[in-house]
Amino acid sequence: MFSKFTSILQHAVEALAPSLPLQEDFVYHWKAITHYYIETSDDKAPVTDTNIPSHLEQMLVILIQEESEREFGETGPCMEYLLHHKILETLYTLGKADCPPGMKQQVLVFYTKLLGKIRQPLLPHINVHRPVQKLIRLCGEVLATPTENEEIQFLCIVCAKLKQDPYLVNFFLENKFKSLASKGAPNATSEDVLKGQDSLSTDTGQSCRPEEPSGASGMEHTELEDEPHAQMDDLSTGLDNLSIAALPEATVVRPNQDYNLVNSLLNLTRSPDGRIAVKACEGLMLLVSLPEPAAVKCLTQSTCLCELLTDRLASLYKALPQSVDPLDIETVEAINWGLDSYSHKEDASAFPGKRALISFLSWFDYCDQLIKEAQKTAAVALAKAVHERFFIGVMEPQLMQTSEMGILTSTALLHRIVRQVTSDILLQEMVFFILGEQREPETLAEISRHPLRHRLIEHCDHISDEISIMTLRMFEHLLQKPSEHILYNLVLRNLEERNYTEYKPVCPEDKDVVENGLIAGAVDLEEDPLFTDISPDNTLSNQEWLSSSPPASPDHPKNDGKTEVHKIVNSFLCLVPDEAKSSYHVEGTGYDTYLRDAHRQFRDYCAICLRWEWPGSPKTLEKCNLEAAFFEGHFLKVLFDRMGRILDQVVGDLMVRIQRIQDFTPKLLLVRKRLLGLEPEGPIIEHITLLEGVIVLEEFCKELAAIAFVKYHAASTP
Repeated sequence: MFSKFTSILQHAVEALAPSLPLQEDFVYHWKAITHYYIETSDDKAPVTDTNIPSHLEQMLVILIQEESEREFGETGPCMEYLLHHKILETLYTLGKADCPPGMKQQVLVFYTKLLGKIRQPLLPHINVHRPVQKLIRLCGEVLATPTENEEIQFLCIVCAKLKQDPYLVNFFLENKFKSLASKGAPNATSEDVLKGQDSLSTDTGQSCRPEEPSGASGMEHTELEDEPHAQMDDLSTGLDNLSIAALPEATVVRPNQDYNLVNSLLNLTRSPDGRIAVKACEGLMLLVSLPEPAAVKCLTQSTCLCELLTDRLASLYKALPQSVDPLDIETVEAINWGLDSYSHKEDASAFPGKRALISFLSWFDYCDQLIKEAQKTAAVALAKAVHERFFIGVMEPQLMQTSEMGILTSTALLHRIVRQVTSDILLQEMVFFILGEQREPETLAEISRHPLRHRLIEHCDHISDEISIMTLRMFEHLLQKPSEHILYNLVLRNLEERNYTEYKPVCPEDKDVVENGLIAGAVDLEEDPLFTDISPDNTLSNQEWLSSSPPASPDHPKNDGKTEVHKIVNSFLCLVPDEAKSSYHVEGTGYDTYLRDAHRQFRDYCAICLRWEWPGSPKTLEKCNLEAAFFEGHFLKVLFDRMGRILDQVVGDLMVRIQRIQDFTPKLLLVRKRLLGLEPEGPIIEHITLLEGVIVLEEFCKELAAIAFVKYHAASTP
């Protein structure tokens, strides 16, 4: 209490006293701090019971005022004094000793404000970046300490300064042989700091940049240099008498200390305080984006960044329950790594494992965003680490297991991260993991060359419908990703030789079938009653088609293309008998909605494909090996086999079965409305599985018809 009264009294005296020149005032406050260490006999009293915080704050105020009164970049006498007398070195030593208790916190705040509020570049000065580097080493050493908040603020301001001038990162890359000196005798460290003999130099051979202003190693002499150094010598003696105990190391092993800024931030990402962890993640994101080659090399080769990111991803994945409802995995809210503040107690829709699932997806999102923001070389290294240490090391065994529940859960998780990934480089590694890197045409004998690809494709037609549907959905989202290799690996590599083409000369008896470009009995789409739900307002304009159409191929004109597409569209639309159709009874479920959706998807994918510089026309038949046996590839084969069985399951005896269902049409309409959410759930309807199957088949046929029509129209538009 008495010390606080003394502080208030001192402020009052200072306010009433005539203002001193800034330089004298600055020196006065610094000497007041050094006097404490020379004269105090009680070094156990907390720093908040002393005047040290007040003097440090006044020193900052003076430095800021001095800079505001000078031209930008001009170093004033107060800043000269701070640099020449190595005040930051001395403060670092006091902070490391944490003497008096709480001094480390005060030093961190002083450094943070100095770097944040002084506009002129300070870090190029050796007497700034050297103590800054040392202070960085103290951050994150012990988790959940009272100084964590000040540590992360300090580290983040350093990161922000490096983002402004990436060259400065070279001052923070340490030499390996010097890194071990950080565990040297504390007394020697204190003495070296005060004498300006830094045995822990962290330079990379450069003391400062060529354009460095006066005030660094080439500082001009001032009258302050001629002062007796008796007080500084006394301070040195006082510091030598302090007990500077080394802080306990963090549990994270640091095999290299070349890039301590990264190591300290990595330690703080493990903080139990979520805000601290997020700030540390943000700092790392700044560092990985720096373009300096030396920093990138050090980041990927001499730090634990890749290992710690992927190890945490693996541990969070392993912490998930053995079985999670796939619907929960799919519908859990959108994940943002910086907003992982889930409270299980406050969540009405909580399910077992939701906390663990959100933690895993949040960290995956962070890895994805980190790779997205990173410099190209760093991004590649990080993505490869995720591929090798997480995808192959952790996920693949889960996807290759034989337990149906395990397969379902792991496939649902794979589906979720396929949907979630946004980084092109991480997406590429994920695609290589799922599909392999092969690009040559497939053969039946070699379809299991990439075991995971083979297993996942086989799961598209698994005995378990749940596994089949989940795997198909995973491939559906995979095919929507902007990666050329996905389409090429699954489909296109088997079509390049065009040995799917079948030559069929026109027979004389076939000539009377075609008249005026139409097959006998074929109905023109514009006159087909099935297309009456397409109003003139809903039709697609020629300009819409033109905007997405691939260039026409003059070398390969279509023969009777219009007739052919009409036949294909009609075959799809007429597959389900009229008596079994129900969509024309419900507004907004007509064929035109599928046409619009198919056109949108086609247009969007055309825009993606433009990046891949595919040829505008197929390989000429003369250059193709048409004699080779055609194999559509494993993926299409499984899909076609599965689609081929659809007709066996429904249409074969559909007309016979619906005759046995009383009030078939009203029940079919009710089921459709329930599926669309237009009718509330009610009593169970008999034959529900058959009724739902009929509706799904009708919709599927309309979708196939729309795709065929859109592709024809786009390809034939001049």
